[in-house]
Parts: sequence; structure tokens; C-alpha cells
Amino acid sequence: MRPRLTEASVLFISVLKWFVLASVVGILVGGSTAFFLWCLREATARIGLVPYHYALLPLALFASAMLVLYLAPDARGHGTEKVIEAIHQRGGVIKPLVVPVKLLATVVTLACGGSAGKEGPCAQIGAGISSVLARAFRFDEVDRKKIVICGVSAGFATVFGTPVAGALFGVEVLAVGQIQYAVLFPSFVAGIVGYQVSSAIGTAYFHHAINFVPTFTGLFFFKVVLAGIAFGALSFIFIEILRLVESASDRLRWWTPLKGLLGGALLLATLPLGDRYLGLGLTTVEATLNGTAPASAYDPFIKMIATAITLSFGGSGGIVTPIFFVGATAGSAISGLIGLDPATGAALGMVGALAGCANTPISASVMSIELFGAALSPYAAVAAVVSFLIVGHRSVYGSQILAVAKSSSLRTDLGKPIEGTTAPHVAPRPESIIGIGRQTAARIRRRRRRGRSAPVRSRISRRK
Repeated sequence: MRPRLTEASVLFISVLKWFVLASVVGILVGGSTAFFLWCLREATARIGLVPYHYALLPLALFASAMLVLYLAPDARGHGTEKVIEAIHQRGGVIKPLVVPVKLLATVVTLACGGSAGKEGPCAQIGAGISSVLARAFRFDEVDRKKIVICGVSAGFATVFGTPVAGALFGVEVLAVGQIQYAVLFPSFVAGIVGYQVSSAIGTAYFHHAINFVPTFTGLFFFKVVLAGIAFGALSFIFIEILRLVESASDRLRWWTPLKGLLGGALLLATLPLGDRYLGLGLTTVEATLNGTAPASAYDPFIKMIATAITLSFGGSGGIVTPIFFVGATAGSAISGLIGLDPATGAALGMVGALAGCANTPISASVMSIELFGAALSPYAAVAAVVSFLIVGHRSVYGSQILAVAKSSSLRTDLGKPIEGTTAPHVAPRPESIIGIGRQTAARIRRRRRRGRSAPVRSRISRRK
């Protein structure tokens, strides 16, 4: 007679199982991320010694487009988007060749000055490794999706040195307004283990405590909300620029590597404005956080255009690092207008732009604690949530599923991808804006119709 398993024993076995699996994922992804970051650092340093190395940009985007087109088309663009698409549409299946192709194409793009990020490749590398593990252990679709999400969490945690925010990002980015609680424990394990492995190997991370936070007042709190609105509007613009440039690239019926040559030439056209818009741009981000180099009002917009060109014309890389650049420079630029400390504004901008562009307000808020310290975190959380709401039903990740409408005053088709623009069939519900339900609104309309018709009948009867 087979022994019966109780609920407690099943959950205990599940915890042990996913602790082991997530730890393995964290070790592999932590090592892979450290190797990728080392390759990127060495390539950037060596190419930076070449005179006029930015002239290599057209050739770099040409080479990146060639690698992706003929070896791994799923490595196109920014990696996190392709991972979300694979989880929702292909049950988490990712081809193994995506991992080395994404690594090489991203190093070539960024080392020569392409405007992109480093987190997308790490997320895609982590997801690809996890998918290979799932295939080796013959996991079913449910477990395969879970372990791939662990890979995303570990990749994001190890690239920025934010283990908790990275774990939350992996379970929050899949659907707008919904967290995958079933994957929360293994994602935390994978993110923490990956971060520890990467740190032990020697990867250095950026953490910048914001010590100057004004004393709470009603006016300061209002300024934070106002900044969140600005970051949400900025996220809206960034998403639309990405969509428009990608649409223009798709309409151009050229061989994809030739588009890379054109994209590289367009990026060179930004050099008269300075080289800070090319590459990762982390030096500019650090300068704004230190408050030593206030940003110009046009800095975020030039970076948006450069990033859109890079990712739409053959380049490979992530999107979050450019989001950080856009948010930090925008926060620094508007701080003088609303009376904020420039460093505080830059930190709020990084968090707010991430929450708005990626629809991840919780992981963005936690990231503020890990990057900037606890003093700023309550205000960063407010700015993040406001930005998340203001941007509407849009995202840099078009494959995100819309799970919850951002306002009860909107009718939305839930359970469908956002598709990078707006949610399908978003329509206003005026009655809910003023706080009344549909049935109450219908009764009011019927009473108004009866009220208008009654006096007419009475006047006719009086005439008779």
C-alpha cells in the first residue's frame, strides 16, 4: 500500500526541490554574467584605445545584425522582451544558440559605442541556460516556465548587484499588475545565489547612497508626486519613440545588415552633441547622482533616439541601462524647476523611469533601497507608482500580458499582450470616474429620460 502524502510533506519536498534547482541556476547564471561583464569591460577598454573608435559603429551594427540574422534570430533587439515572449508563447523554450550569440552581439555593439544596456543580455543568457536545464531534466511546461523565470531573476540580480529587486523583477515583468507568487521563492534563491557567485568571482557593482533627503513636508511630498508625473510622461515618450523608430526600420525593405550600416551612420550624427549618448552612459548617470554635473533638458531625448536607432537597426543589448540614463538625466534637469536637490531628483528619475517604462513599480521601489539606501525609498516608491500609472497601458516590453487595468475608469481587454503601444480597446468609463457604478449610472439616465418626457405630456394635456 502506497503511503499517502500530506499537504505539508508535498510542500516540504517542493521547497527542497526548488531550493536545489534555483541554487544551480544561480551558480550557472552568476558565473555566466561575470564572464559576460568581464568580456564587455575588456573589449570596451581595448577598443577605446583605438583612435576615432566610434567610426567602427556602422561595422559593429553590421556584424551584430549578421550574427543575429543567420545564427539566432531570437537574439534580436533587447533580450528581456524575447524572454517574456518565449515564456508566454512558447512555454519557456529558448534555443541554446541564443546564449553565445546574444553575448557576442552585445559585446560588439556596446564596445564600439552602440546605445544599449547590459541587463537584457544577462536576462536572456540566464533564461537560455535555464531552458537548457529544463530540457535536460525533461521538465513539463509549468516547471520549465518556473525555472526560466528563475534565470531571468538571476540575470537581472547579478548584472546590477540587486538580488532582491532582481528576483522581484523576474516575477513582476511578465504581466502588468500581477506577480507570479508561485515562482517567488525560487526566484529569490536564484537571485541571491547568483549575486553571491558573481561577487565572489570579482564583479564590482555600483551602489550610491543618497544621504541628502529633505525633511518631510507637504510641499516636498507634492514635489515628489509632480516628479513622478513627469517621469511617467517621459516613459510614455520613450516607448513611443522606440515604437516609431522600429516601425520605420520595418518599413525599410533592406537587407538587415545593411540597416546596421545605416544605423551606425545615424548614431555617428549624434557625436557633435557629445559622446555621452553612446555606449552604456554610466559615467553620466554617476555624475548626475553625485550632483556634480547637472544634465541638460535635451539629454534624455537624445539618449532615447540613440537607443531606438541602436536596437531597431541591427544592434543588440538591453533597454534598462538606457532607461536609467533617461531617468537620471531627466530627474537632474527638472530638479531645478521644482526645487529638488539634483542628486535626489536623479535617483527618483532612475526609479520612476524604470517603473514607467517596464511596468515594474515594486521591483523599482525595492531597487531604490538596494542602490540608494533606505532614506530615499519611501519617496522613490511614490514616484515609481505615480509614473507607473501615468504611462498608461504601454511598455517597452510589448509581450507583457495586461492582467489588471490601471484604472477602474477604463475598459480594457485583459489577458492579452500590450504589444508595445497601447492596450487593445482601451475605452473610458465616465461613470466610474465620479465614483458611481454602471447600474447606478443606468438608473440615473432612465430617471432623466422619464423626467424630460413627463413635463411634455403634462403640457399637452393642459392644452386639451
